[in-house]
Amino acid sequence: MTTLLFPGQGSQEPGMGGGLFDRFPKLVAQADEILGYSVKALCNDETDQLNQTLYTQPALFVVSCLSFEAWQEDSGLEISFAAGHSVGEYAALYAAGVIDFATGVQLVQKRGEIMQCQKGGGMAAVIGLQLSEVKQVLESSKFSGIDIANLNSPEQIIVSGLQSDIQNAEKSFLDNGAKRYIPLKVSGAFHSSYMKQPAEEFGAFLEDYKFTAPKFPVISNLEAKPYEFSRTGEILKQQIYSPVRWVETIQYLRMQGEMEFTELGSGRVLTGLLRRIR
Repeated sequence: MTTLLFPGQGSQEPGMGGGLFDRFPKLVAQADEILGYSVKALCNDETDQLNQTLYTQPALFVVSCLSFEAWQEDSGLEISFAAGHSVGEYAALYAAGVIDFATGVQLVQKRGEIMQCQKGGGMAAVIGLQLSEVKQVLESSKFSGIDIANLNSPEQIIVSGLQSDIQNAEKSFLDNGAKRYIPLKVSGAFHSSYMKQPAEEFGAFLEDYKFTAPKFPVISNLEAKPYEFSRTGEILKQQIYSPVRWVETIQYLRMQGEMEFTELGSGRVLTGLLRRIR
């Protein structure tokens, strides 16, 4: 069996997409028309624009979808499952036929706009502590406003909250055994309770869209199990303020039988996490 994995924010890098833009000109033109700028030019820009959430999310979606199209043409393999990390989930839904390309571009453009507007928040990677230990540090050090955002691997957990809390929590984590504490370059407290209001705005936007039943199961970040088709919009809304349950997602997929994982898109972040989860 084959599972396709699509990366999320943080995996972007200048030059991503390479020759894919010239290989699939119709899709690229469609994306450019919706976005109002050249995705190819954005991905080849050496400035910091690609790292701004507003631009990162559409760029990653387009590159992941083009990577999928190329992989499908070249491999001819049958797909058993798909999963994506945060915004990568939209590429997984595209691969499964739940959304078409234009819809996907529109959704991630709006998602990026909403998330870009959230200021005063921050995120950090806690390396070397397990989930129970991270929770214990948060409880004992009175950082109740910090949420668990991503469970990336057994000892790589992302926390999210107000920028001041994220900065002040560093000493508590290091004093309690964390090997490293790495603040992330983000403007908001993504995948935390601070994103509930933006999620409501995104949920209202989603009401204008219809979704198609998936050709194969897509594992949701929200529940670490296959999407319930009738709840697609609600799951995408809740995903914005809920933890990315990546460890459980991979564990679920492994339980389905002997599995080959193929990461499509920019970088190999998920392939590295896969090794750590093993």
